[in-house]
Amino acid sequence: MRYRALGRSGLSVSEIGYGAWGIGASNWVGATEDESVRALHRAIDLGVNLVDTARGYGESERIVGRVVRERAGEQVYVATKVPPRNGIWPAPGGLDPAEAFPGAHIRNSLETSLRASGLDAFDVLQFHVWSDEWVGRGDWLETVADLKRRGLVRLFGVSVNDHEPANALELVRSGVVDTVQVIYNVFDQSPADELFPACEEHGVGVIVRVALDEGGLTGRITAGSTFPEGDFRTRYFRGDRPAQVERRVAAITADLGIDAEEMAETALRFVLSAPAVSTVIPGMRSVRNVERNTAVSDGRALSADRLAVLAKHRWQRNFYSA
Repeated sequence: MRYRALGRSGLSVSEIGYGAWGIGASNWVGATEDESVRALHRAIDLGVNLVDTARGYGESERIVGRVVRERAGEQVYVATKVPPRNGIWPAPGGLDPAEAFPGAHIRNSLETSLRASGLDAFDVLQFHVWSDEWVGRGDWLETVADLKRRGLVRLFGVSVNDHEPANALELVRSGVVDTVQVIYNVFDQSPADELFPACEEHGVGVIVRVALDEGGLTGRITAGSTFPEGDFRTRYFRGDRPAQVERRVAAITADLGIDAEEMAETALRFVLSAPAVSTVIPGMRSVRNVERNTAVSDGRALSADRLAVLAKHRWQRNFYSA
């Protein structure tokens, strides 16, 4: 496993982190706690030292906390998230920050997360939605500063609204945020336009989520793909979107001269090719997923020619809108 600086924080994090949404049995169907625990332990064995969870991920915080406590003495950083008090994803324009992240709500959410996980503190506390309209408004910043002083939180970050990377530029430039978490993949390359350069300039760590497009960039989504009832992917890949994904992945593999089995590895290497990226956090619900994904952190970067090919496969769309 190779490691990178998490912005100016002083922390060194594994290139492959652990996305723990899928293990919490919240919106992903089929996860079992026993397998999730085995997968987390295997990830730590292989050098993963950053685990990303959230208050809204069902049992994820409890499972993550259990494993981290079992690995006492080893350096495993845990990032969690505060959900917006109003329950609105993503944060709409014109919203007062007091409606989403008032100080009392932030403290209550953190206390709940600490109890659920059994941990004494979190390394990164992130807001689960963000709007740049909130910079300089509300009491969220003084609340975060107080939590840092009390040793309950080491770093502060935000999870940028899906497909809206420019909506965190003002926050990054303000100097008050330590990390941003953002969607970045072969299809959605927009963070590289403005957000990544700003993060590099201001020393903000970048945590990349959805690097595999919720499975779309694994080569396993086809026109006939279906998902269990209650699984969020039934909406993400609704209508003819599985067929669209299949066609686009086929075009990528043809242009690169690879087979579908190499697509996931290529997609992760694409993300790690961006110098601004500190870590990528693919969801990993099995030991097999862990072993495949962590193997990508081997220092073998994609060539400039391959990156140029992938740049042509940018696909601007928002799977969460109609």
